[in-house]
Amino acid sequence: MNPLLESTLSLLIPTIILIYLFWAPFTKVEESFNIQAIHDILTYGIPTKDVNLRLAEEYDHVTFTGSVPRTFVGALVLAGLSKPWLGWLRTAFQAQLLARGILGLLNAAALTYLRRAATKVYGKTAGIWFVLLQASQFHVMYYASRTLPNMYAFCLSTVALASCLLVVGDPLSDVRDGTHKYQRLCLYLLTLAGVIFRSELAILVGTITLVFLLIYRSPLPRASILPGIAGLAIGLLLTIPVDTFFWRTYPKPLWPELEAFWYNTIQGKSSDWGTSPWHYYFLNAVPKLLLNPLTYLLLIPVAVINPATRKASTRLLLPLLSFVALYSLLPHKEWRFIIYVIPGLTAVAAAGAAWIWDRRAKSTTHRLLSLALVGSVLASFAASFALLAVSSTNYPGGEAMIRLHSIMANETGVVRIHADNLACQTGLTRFLEHVPVETASDDAGVLRPTSKLLVDKTDDTDKLLNPAFWVQFDYALAERPEKAIGKWEVLDTVYGFAGVELVRPERSSEDARTEEGMGQAEDGSIEQKNLRGIWRIWHQLERKFSPITRGWWIRVKMEPKIHILKRLEM
Repeated sequence: MNPLLESTLSLLIPTIILIYLFWAPFTKVEESFNIQAIHDILTYGIPTKDVNLRLAEEYDHVTFTGSVPRTFVGALVLAGLSKPWLGWLRTAFQAQLLARGILGLLNAAALTYLRRAATKVYGKTAGIWFVLLQASQFHVMYYASRTLPNMYAFCLSTVALASCLLVVGDPLSDVRDGTHKYQRLCLYLLTLAGVIFRSELAILVGTITLVFLLIYRSPLPRASILPGIAGLAIGLLLTIPVDTFFWRTYPKPLWPELEAFWYNTIQGKSSDWGTSPWHYYFLNAVPKLLLNPLTYLLLIPVAVINPATRKASTRLLLPLLSFVALYSLLPHKEWRFIIYVIPGLTAVAAAGAAWIWDRRAKSTTHRLLSLALVGSVLASFAASFALLAVSSTNYPGGEAMIRLHSIMANETGVVRIHADNLACQTGLTRFLEHVPVETASDDAGVLRPTSKLLVDKTDDTDKLLNPAFWVQFDYALAERPEKAIGKWEVLDTVYGFAGVELVRPERSSEDARTEEGMGQAEDGSIEQKNLRGIWRIWHQLERKFSPITRGWWIRVKMEPKIHILKRLEM
């Protein structure tokens, strides 16, 4: 392969992950536990004296416990990998981007390892198509750097799927016994990820184990039991001491994933968050995650039908689709619960794409299908970046805090801020509670906390209705400014995503409102400046192509989300 092409392909996935990270740098509530835990470890370190007191005073999870405890293992790893680089940073918010960037690069490395496995099993062309198909998917690339427990597990599960592919793609695998190193590695990593991060991976361990046992007739102890015991033992040795310490349950040992499994599955509490029909994963989640419709309508079927790729493809698909089918029996469903199978499905699709592409000169049919493949990938990239532009407007809390930093740049002394529930759920993290003009870390590589900016997140209704409660604050971030009791001035308004509408160009008066929604201040975040540029280009395209579309156009609606308030002196 051309060295330049090889380098470009190797860098494509990590580059896109980092682009998505910097374009949408804020986080949402489902990421909050891990991102706050990373902040607290970097800022306050791990206490060795007065442990319970220091954890209670300094760590976020003691105040905001959540419905079930979550593991600190992932946050501890990312904080440890981030710490050596803190001295190069200027702001605490950059430390948040650093930690997320490291997670994104770890997931990119796992996907690159799977690409190499696909290249070895299916050929170089399949490796190229794997990169193109994977990089053009939105959800995996967008969430690869987000501190969800699923994305910690995703790194390990992707390497495990690469090992599984090397097993099913080995022409000698039918005659090898359970000592196959990739078989053991696959089950070990999946078990480890399930024990520490996401218990649903136990189902995938089971389906892959059955394939190994039934198809390869592998000896049970060496093929499955020993790797499983090793993964279970190492996982428990990591999670129980770490989480018993941070959650202060000593002498009672704590295994967070067991607690979460018992709460969500055995007690059925996950259904409180909503239920979906049994076919949701197959008809909605998997197509949405794969994005490119040719992936599941054409490429995977071609890989299964083609004799050269049938064996490896079916043996990889069988445990993955069985995992999705079994997990569909649980009423509460979210696409992130099955995201682990997407790289494997993409690898099989890449085999089908390679078979078509390699025959593009042999017939008109193959030539047309090859053109369709190229067009579908380009369309998927375009759709992904459109989704990125829209998704980045879903974090008004983070954007509001960035703007408030600029507003209060010349403030002195202690500044007290109240942030309402929407602000806290849409991007306001502890990293943003540091004054940005100060150095992010000291010589020891520990984030230097500041007492200049104090953020209150009280959501108790009785307190919020008490006028005396509001007297203490200098600023407020409020979804509904009328709920802030007293005299307040609205300094700025952050707009956010409010849906998509089909409009005619004569409603051009809304253009100004949409532009305003991208931020009133030209010195907003990089994200807001990028969005303003995209919106201007989109309006130019609207004016150019509206005659072709006979006046119809798609427009993203924006509405006020967070108001930045300053208390007026009485």
